Amino acid sequence: MVREFELPDVGEGVAEGELLRWRVEPGDSVSEDQPVAEVETDKAVVDVPSPVNGVVEELRAAEGELVPVGDVIIVFQVDGEDEPDGTEPTPADDATADSGHQTDDEAPTQPAEDTQSEPAVTQRVQVAAPPSVRRLARELGVDISNIADSSLGRITESDVRAHANTDSYSSTQEQSNQQTAAAERQKQQAPSTQSVSSVQARETADRETTVAVPKTRHVAAEEGIDLDTVPTDERKDGEPFVTLEAVQEYAKAQQQAQKNDKEAVAERAAADESARPESRTPYNGIRQTIGAAMTESKSTAPHVTHQDEVDVTALVDARSTLRQAAEEHDIRLTYMPFVMKACAAALQENPQVNVSLDEANEEIVEKQYYNIGVATATDAGLLVPVVEDVDAKGLLEVASETNEKTQRARERSLSPEEMRGGTFTISNIGGIGGEYGTPIINQPESAILALGEIKKKPRVVEADGEETIEPRHVMTLSLSFDHRVLDGADAARFTNSVQKYLRNPNLLLLE
Repeated sequence: MVREFELPDVGEGVAEGELLRWRVEPGDSVSEDQPVAEVETDKAVVDVPSPVNGVVEELRAAEGELVPVGDVIIVFQVDGEDEPDGTEPTPADDATADSGHQTDDEAPTQPAEDTQSEPAVTQRVQVAAPPSVRRLARELGVDISNIADSSLGRITESDVRAHANTDSYSSTQEQSNQQTAAAERQKQQAPSTQSVSSVQARETADRETTVAVPKTRHVAAEEGIDLDTVPTDERKDGEPFVTLEAVQEYAKAQQQAQKNDKEAVAERAAADESARPESRTPYNGIRQTIGAAMTESKSTAPHVTHQDEVDVTALVDARSTLRQAAEEHDIRLTYMPFVMKACAAALQENPQVNVSLDEANEEIVEKQYYNIGVATATDAGLLVPVVEDVDAKGLLEVASETNEKTQRARERSLSPEEMRGGTFTISNIGGIGGEYGTPIINQPESAILALGEIKKKPRVVEADGEETIEPRHVMTLSLSFDHRVLDGADAARFTNSVQKYLRNPNLLLLE
């Protein structure tokens, strides 16, 4: 028996997914729940499992194609139920298989030999084409299902352009002929820009007054035309006289001249643009999801950024001391776990920051748990794995889990669930040389902290009542917060708490 399998909703209400890779080929035997494809959805790559035990009959989607949820992507031949004569049953065959005969209502209206000679027009055909080719087809108004593929079973840009040129040749030629004829008529009926200018220079150089009836003056005013500039050979009472027809003809000539100028400018701009080397990448998948989330956050929450510096010389020393001990446990110890623990402690001291805004119910939700997200740069964009209950975990445990999740984020093997439930996010812009920033809040959270690069800077240090200038390790902090639920004072107090733990990391031992 043939079984068609539709792309399921592999995220939370997603409408489509990009088929990244097939894990099977036609003829392969598969078992139930065996991954058959990789599909990219909301910030994650998800395995699509087989729903049956059987043999892969047909792949209905191409790698790189955007497939709507509910579209058939693969066809299986279910194990243990062979079809007679090696053919697939039609829906009608399935409906009458149990009875073994057709009723009068189900009998075909065409002779059997004609039915066999007709193509299977009711079978759904999935056209294999990458997203960029589908977009080009839409732009050119081409029905991609009518195009015969050139090679390898996939429609290419050349196929689309060739089809568009074939369909539009006649209409294009006719349009060109019409434009040529219109241009000839315009030459005969309307003066050119040059002739208008020359006539105007010849006949209006000494004109200070022009005679015209009120309607002509009204039309000229509507068209924005100075009557004294309209050429005329007519006279009335010895003064130049301009008719309504002359004004209308002059206005048309001026409008055509302006249109020609605009078209020439546009053509030059298009020529210049086409001469510049460019490449284009489809804006979809994770990059598009990130863009939508950032746009929503920035347009919804009024962002304010509080910035400060903190002396982290003691933190640098502490990390240097503990680094070797961490390596003995096969754990790479960075500054991030220290900052995560410091933020969890500061959130406990400043619970007003560990909140989210429930707009639907008009409530501020204060969280009593401390899940810290770590913004991670990947080839596909910025992903935010979440480490839960940071306040209840030791430094090495936080370091180990952070390292493991950020690595899987870069490998695109992180599940969507591992990027949800955060209450506060940290972004380390200093890792690539940044110092200050204005990070965008990872909603529904209410604040995000950007860490700058640790640099040596001269600082005044007081010891034994004396002040000296010494080189110290300094890190910058940039806290963006949602001004709907937090005030500047809240942000300052929270940042001060974070600085307290970073200046003296030994205090984290008490947490």
